[in-house]
Amino acid sequence: MPLITLTTDFGTKDHFVGAIKGAIFSELEDVKIIDISHEISPFNITETAYIVKNAYQNFPKGSIHIIGVDSELSIENKHIALLLDDHYFVCPDNGVISMIASDIKPEKIVEITIHDRLISSFNVLDVFVKVAGHIARGGTLDVIGKTIHNYKQLTEVHPFINDDKTQIVGSVIYIDNYGNIISNISKKLFQEIGKGREFEVIARSYSFEKIQQQYNEVVNFETPSQNRQDDGKRLAIFNSANFLEIAIYRSNLKTVGGASSLLGLDYRDSITVRFK
Repeated sequence: MPLITLTTDFGTKDHFVGAIKGAIFSELEDVKIIDISHEISPFNITETAYIVKNAYQNFPKGSIHIIGVDSELSIENKHIALLLDDHYFVCPDNGVISMIASDIKPEKIVEITIHDRLISSFNVLDVFVKVAGHIARGGTLDVIGKTIHNYKQLTEVHPFINDDKTQIVGSVIYIDNYGNIISNISKKLFQEIGKGREFEVIARSYSFEKIQQQYNEVVNFETPSQNRQDDGKRLAIFNSANFLEIAIYRSNLKTVGGASSLLGLDYRDSITVRFK
């Protein structure tokens, strides 16, 4: 049974997601549809890339991933389909794939060329669903597109490293449901550049000289629980996706706030690691 995932910035208030699912079921009699997220910040390609990168690899090989963020067809925003890591992706060529492909080279990429057969202002519904259905039925990418070898790069997903390798300058690429700040500095890059040296993580006027292994490492468990005041403590950690994160212990956006609001950090703000 084919498995198709959906990642969009459409939200769930409007009819769009339901319409896409209906079109998929009309295209394929027997299929599983999984929502990765429909709450992407509107047109936020970096956020999309982060979410898809950390979700797709948990799905079975052969899964088809439809990405509908900033997907309107234009001269500058082509549509592509590709095979990467034994997964298929159907998406706009707006840089969204570059974060995934930074670690694994695509096996094949095509620019989708079936638009002349479909008149649509809703490309995810009409074009992407048709392409996904074709792939799910065992069709080849060559039938729905022409082979290309390059895709748009999203430069902000890659940190800057200075010449003497004493500094990594990254940026905030995602703010999660807890208000935690996720940077584009990976654990792998941190270890490759740092080589075990002491360091300082700088986020605005805040600094950290230790990266925790778990969030609750900031808790002093020797103190009786009724006397602890650990909620709200700042920390740096490599999260489950192995990206450097600035967090507030047991944050709650509805009460005490999160790292984004409490530390004044937002999307694209700088996060710097200085090695000593």
